[in-house]
Amino acid sequence: MPLSMVRAGEPNVIRKVGGKEETRKFLENLGFVTGGLVTVVSETGGSLIVNVKDSRVAIGRDMANKILVG
Repeated sequence: MPLSMVRAGEPNVIRKVGGKEETRKFLENLGFVTGGLVTVVSETGGSLIVNVKDSRVAIGRDMANKILVG
């Protein structure tokens, strides 16, 4: 399931990071790596605020659709 469909407050394991090579590298540099934990904190407009690797990051819905969790 894409990260954009996850309810806030539930920790999820990242199963796959999709998209183009540069998009995957960008997300990996932010801490979105396969096997890592990610928690959606809140949703504002078209962005998601997420906790990943002890950091709080805002990503757009299009990016969140490329991160599969389960």
